[in-house]
Amino acid sequence: MADPNTIYKMTVLTMLNKVDFPLSNTQITNFFLEQDYTDYFTIQQMIRGLLDAGLIRAESTHNNTQYHITSAGVETLKFFENKITPAIEADVKAFFEKNGMKIKNENAVIADFYKSTFPGYDVRCRFKEKDAPLIDLTIHVQTKDQANAVCKNWQEQYMDLYACLMDMLIR
Repeated sequence: MADPNTIYKMTVLTMLNKVDFPLSNTQITNFFLEQDYTDYFTIQQMIRGLLDAGLIRAESTHNNTQYHITSAGVETLKFFENKITPAIEADVKAFFEKNGMKIKNENAVIADFYKSTFPGYDVRCRFKEKDAPLIDLTIHVQTKDQANAVCKNWQEQYMDLYACLMDMLIR
């Protein structure tokens, strides 16, 4: 039987390889915790190990980190694919069947902010489909509270704002 840490790492790679969009740290961690495979700290160590080895790459915002599998990760997964049992494969498949649309939507709408070179903050709001940006908008605000509000409201109202902008711009 393979080392549990190897199985955990291969499971993360399997998850990332099965989708055409990144997965967040929370989404990956939730899979492991829901299945009672391991604890939070162990899965964070496994993710860190995959990052350090260059098998996955991270894309971070102020409140979220999303992971993508790298070509080296795909090759490694092919080499170790026999380490993933049919039961784990079935669990991954069931997880995506149950949560797939929710996960995809969570990863398609992104809002982040950073300190501007001018006084205040720049808020970047994005709406993506399969890593292709449908809208990528940066707004300057004066306070951190305003930046947080824009991020929150973008998450809740992105579709209405996108439709309104498209309507105004293409008429």
